[in-house]
Amino acid sequence: MKLLGIGSRINHVEYGKGVVTNISSKHYWVTFLENGLETIDIDSDFEVIEALEGDVDSVSFFDVESSLVKILEKWSDTHEKVAMADKWKGGKLILDPADATASKEIPIDTFFHKIVMVRDRIRVMEQKINSSKNLDDQEKVDLQQYITRVYGSLTSFNILFKNKSDSFVGERKG
Repeated sequence: MKLLGIGSRINHVEYGKGVVTNISSKHYWVTFLENGLETIDIDSDFEVIEALEGDVDSVSFFDVESSLVKILEKWSDTHEKVAMADKWKGGKLILDPADATASKEIPIDTFFHKIVMVRDRIRVMEQKINSSKNLDDQEKVDLQQYITRVYGSLTSFNILFKNKSDSFVGERKG
C-alpha cells in the first residue's frame, strides 16, 4: 500500500469528504468538511478521491515533539519527578472566604504541581545567578540570601512532599 501525500482528498465512510493535512507512521490527520480535524488509521476504510504523491515523512511533528519532551525530561535538571505524600493524593484544597462568598476548591495534585514548578524555577534562577558573568561575588551572595529566604517562606508546603529530600529548606539556625 502506498501512503497518500499531504493534500490528498478522501471520502471516509464515517466522516465524509476531507483533505489529508498530516501523516504519521500509523495515522492520517484529515480535515473533514463536516466534522473538522480527525485522526484515522492509515488502513481504515475510505475512498481516495485524489491522491497526491510526494516524499511522505512517516514521522509526524507530534512524534518528534513527544520524543523531544521525553529526552528533555530525562536529561534536564529542571523537570524531575517529585512524589506527593500518599495521604494527599486525590484530595482537595478548599479556600473558604470570611465574607461567605463562594468557596474555591482546587485539587491538591494541581496545587502540588504548581508548588513543584515554583521550586524548579527558583532552582534555575539560582543556577543562573551562580553562573552569571555580569554579577560580582557580593551581588551573587546577596541574591542567594534572598533565594534562601524564599525557600524559607515555602517550607509550609513541605507537608505535601513524600520525600524529605524534595522539601524546601530555608536558612539553617546555628
